[in-house]
Amino acid sequence: MKLVVRVSLVLSLLAGLAACATVDRYDAARDVHALLVSIRDNDQQAFEAHVDRQALERQIEGRLMAETQKTSGDSTWNAVGALLARPLAELAGDALIQPRVFRTVAEYYGYTPDKPIPGPLAIGGALKPVGEDQVCATRKKNGPCFLTFTRENGVWRLSGFEGQLSDLRTKS
Repeated sequence: MKLVVRVSLVLSLLAGLAACATVDRYDAARDVHALLVSIRDNDQQAFEAHVDRQALERQIEGRLMAETQKTSGDSTWNAVGALLARPLAELAGDALIQPRVFRTVAEYYGYTPDKPIPGPLAIGGALKPVGEDQVCATRKKNGPCFLTFTRENGVWRLSGFEGQLSDLRTKS
């Protein structure tokens, strides 16, 4: 009898944890939807409200540092790379972290200007929890994360981009 009670308790706890993850996905979906609308409409103010620019710039800086270290075995060049990574990341952030640039990413997911943006319910079904206060969008079902969103002060903001930086470009 005690085993049945324990199993029931464990199953109840697991169900509660799963429900929390589901709530996070659908809570995040409202802000992801707002981000997609800001990208479609090229609305800079709404875009900034749903993007963690500092996190994205730190990610660009880390990529620049890793590339410098990978391509150069020379400690002098590594030091130069370390000195230039922050200002280059800020410049790249100013140029790349823009609604018009992320439009190509949105279009990859099928969000083209001629189609309506799905509602939060559909978007929530495509997000996957990856940690406390984090969800991500994948390129393929059960694939690796491509875009990461983090909850900060009650708002889900784009905080990570795992694609190639070359994926971020404006249409010619």
